[in-house]
Amino acid sequence: MSDFLLELRSEEIPARMQAGARAELEKLFRREMEAAGVAVGEITVWSTPRRLALIARDLPEATEAVSEEAKGPPEGAPDQAIDGFCRKNGVTRDQLELRDVKGRNTWFAVIEKPGRATKDLLADAIAAVIRDFAWPKSMRWGAASLSTESLRWVRPLSGIVAIIGEELVECEVDGIASGYATLGHRFHCPGEITIGSAADYAEKLRACHVIVDHEERQNTVREGAKQAAEAAGLTLVEDEGLVIENAGLTEWPVPLLGRFDEEYLDVPPEVIQLTARVNQKYFVCQDGGGKLANAFVCTSNIAAADPAVVVDGNRKVLAARLSDARFFWELDQKTTLAEHAKKLERITFHEKLGTVADKVERVAKLARWLVEEGIVKGADADQTEQAARLAKADLVTEMVGEFPELQGLMGGYYAEKEGLPQEVSDAIRDHYKPVGQGDEVPTAPVTMAVSLADKLDTLVGFFRIGEKPTGSKDPFALRRAALAVLRTINELGLRLNLESLLVWRIGEGDAEAINDWDARFARTGLQLRDVFDSENPAELIEQAPDEANSEFWDEVSTSVKSAYAKAVELLDFFADRLKVQQREAGVRHDLIDAVFALGGEDDLVRLLARVHALQSFMDTEDGANLLAGYKRAANILKKEDWHGIEGEIARTGEEDPLALVDDPDMKAVIDAKMSERHAAELSYSPEPAEKALIDALDAAEPKAAKAIEAEDFAAAMAALASLRAPIDSFFDEVTVNDSQENKRAYRLDLLARFRAAVHNVADFSRIEG
Repeated sequence: MSDFLLELRSEEIPARMQAGARAELEKLFRREMEAAGVAVGEITVWSTPRRLALIARDLPEATEAVSEEAKGPPEGAPDQAIDGFCRKNGVTRDQLELRDVKGRNTWFAVIEKPGRATKDLLADAIAAVIRDFAWPKSMRWGAASLSTESLRWVRPLSGIVAIIGEELVECEVDGIASGYATLGHRFHCPGEITIGSAADYAEKLRACHVIVDHEERQNTVREGAKQAAEAAGLTLVEDEGLVIENAGLTEWPVPLLGRFDEEYLDVPPEVIQLTARVNQKYFVCQDGGGKLANAFVCTSNIAAADPAVVVDGNRKVLAARLSDARFFWELDQKTTLAEHAKKLERITFHEKLGTVADKVERVAKLARWLVEEGIVKGADADQTEQAARLAKADLVTEMVGEFPELQGLMGGYYAEKEGLPQEVSDAIRDHYKPVGQGDEVPTAPVTMAVSLADKLDTLVGFFRIGEKPTGSKDPFALRRAALAVLRTINELGLRLNLESLLVWRIGEGDAEAINDWDARFARTGLQLRDVFDSENPAELIEQAPDEANSEFWDEVSTSVKSAYAKAVELLDFFADRLKVQQREAGVRHDLIDAVFALGGEDDLVRLLARVHALQSFMDTEDGANLLAGYKRAANILKKEDWHGIEGEIARTGEEDPLALVDDPDMKAVIDAKMSERHAAELSYSPEPAEKALIDALDAAEPKAAKAIEAEDFAAAMAALASLRAPIDSFFDEVTVNDSQENKRAYRLDLLARFRAAVHNVADFSRIEG
């Protein structure tokens, strides 16, 4: 068993590509070895700016000989078929064997494959790995680059080291022959180094100022930068991404602390940090009070004889960058945000949705409406509208043009400098939040309103023009916007009728018409969504009293119908995102479905409260047993095709079923029919367990209904829990399918009543268990 070393040396590999390159090298090497029948165990992959290195431990000296069989044509097949089979498998006719296959003689070829030295297999594997290597970006070079068949690599490939044990694996790729020699540090040890084996590779390079282990270099950068800051009495602003990037830019990292002029501290700290980080890959530091200090930590790639010279050179470069940033900062303040905002008319938000100025106008109106309607409480409507109108103004500033990451943040700073109210500047700064799952949800009322309005407008706009996410494609980040809206509404407890809002915004041009139709439908006892969801809305409307008739539906404009359909589509999109969010939060998917199945709920706060109460209930013994009783009742009712009092009334024609469903006084009608039915059918003395269930339902139903109305879903679950023992006893002691029809009908109705009581809280048929 021997260890194998492969080093692929090239010009500088971009730091951002090194992690992917390490994974790609291991994947391709394993692929080639497995295809060759070589068992591969532990693999170590390292990277520096100038090399990728792989060490595979304990490779066998050779592969074992194997015997393979190939099934050929049957006996008596044409000679051409048999000869073709022989050529394909590298055998002659006299080497074929006849075997019986399901009563028919068939030719078989037995192919003996001798073992091969692993060294020879590695030579082929190296060429395949280099040829198939996938880089995010690659290049051709030299005279051979005139041909599209020439080698592609991230930067010109210059050397290959391939050693198994202490033997050279001889191979050549694109004129580059493998060898024992590599190069050390470009400045400290530019000459060749001879590598004897995988065992001495890392230490020989270390002796020549190359730390080949990227994780070791990261630790050097991380700890060295921290120590340099602490030695100056400062605290390093930690940045793991910058640690990895600096390690990817150096082979011998040496963190050094430098100072820049204090006058640059007048520029916002985020600008200084971004300038240092993005342009120069420097860390920044804070003083004892947590404020940004006029200090930076750079990572040198050499152990300089005089580190001060290195620091001074980096300071001069950073000073030039900070000077540019200060120029942008001062220039932007010469124009008010309101004047900057006028330039938004030149920027297209989307060809079908107008300019950014058009979006700002929509957001301002919606934000003000959210405040005036009391959905967002505690905000001043005028300040909210002002913040919304200025929130996007910094998009046209010089600073955001240079650093797009600072949008919103710079607007907040400029608003403060302009002397605008703090609530306005805070809203401008934070209105993009929450950006991701880990980001905080804004709690300031004005900010809440502007943030919510901005994201709702984006969602509504793109759904209105049919640009919704499909599969994995979401070019306008609508899934992220929806999750941000859901988090804002849920975490801040905003009571918002989402469906009505979406209908209004999507049908903006038809808003008055939508409201008019909504009111007219309501007077007929119908809900707007019921009509749109119906397979035959005209027929449904004809059954309703007063204004509804067959022409009623036809009068609704096509644009209103389209607007409502898109609003429902967006509402369903929110529902899907909410399910995903809650599943990731640990809520069982079947419980989410059980609450969503009730329908007619677009108050997210109330809906999630019901879901969480249901989850808590189902974790109890009462919940599990009640579910078992429900499923038993549901199975009996399904087997008997029994639909309860309402269904029986509809079947017998005692009451028009559509009127029963859609009449505003539906409950009173059903209650009256139930009382009449029960009085007529309960012509016998109920058994004790039967009477106990009747009494339990009489007590639990009003309690659960009252608790649901008060949004006390825990109390509603508690009311249901009181049914657990009675339903268990009922099944144990009462014969449902009694030979007397009146008893059977009443008991089936009792089970239907139990099922309906449970369904007032959640659709238990969706719950697993």
